[in-house]
Amino acid sequence: MSKLSENPSENLTADTSALASPEFSAEQRQTLLGIAHEAILSVLDRQPFPDAEPALPGLSEPRGVFTTLYLRGELRGCVGYALPVAPLYRAVAETACAAAFEDSRFLPVTTEEAPWLEVSLSVLSPLFPVYPEAVEVGRHGLVIAQGIRRGLLLPQVPIEHGWDREMFLEQTCRKAGLSLDAWRKDATLEAFTAEVFSDSDIKARC
Repeated sequence: MSKLSENPSENLTADTSALASPEFSAEQRQTLLGIAHEAILSVLDRQPFPDAEPALPGLSEPRGVFTTLYLRGELRGCVGYALPVAPLYRAVAETACAAAFEDSRFLPVTTEEAPWLEVSLSVLSPLFPVYPEAVEVGRHGLVIAQGIRRGLLLPQVPIEHGWDREMFLEQTCRKAGLSLDAWRKDATLEAFTAEVFSDSDIKARC
């Protein structure tokens, strides 16, 4: 379900000024997280998901987004769009449902599990070419491509696993099914930033 860049481009240095400050307000974040939960419940209840455009501004622009689900602290599903193929609110609904019911690593989410799910959203910037030495661990997500093979890792992944820059590059190659040193050769390397927020962030404000 991920949509990755199809066009190789010349590597450039990253613009590290992107997303230097939060893009989404607390109200916008809460609305998007609510959409994710409602979309999952609509599938479980066999009801159509309401497709009304949110009244809040900034949620209808096409954006890439990944929805990650956790159940009692354990990963329960993760699916996303790397490219802006749908308005953000719809992309959140679609990727939340896909993470809950279509991630092949897990059984579909059940009605009993749904109230205990924690949603984390990663809203992506556009992809941009990047030199390997310009990759910032914890700030940049990566897409590595070679031929028909594509691999993507979100910015928070190397932090969670304690990887340095080189290991992050190698593991993105692994995700693409490439040799670990493909980033040193002729693979295309692109980066993105992400604004990440979750249910726990909203609860902490209450």
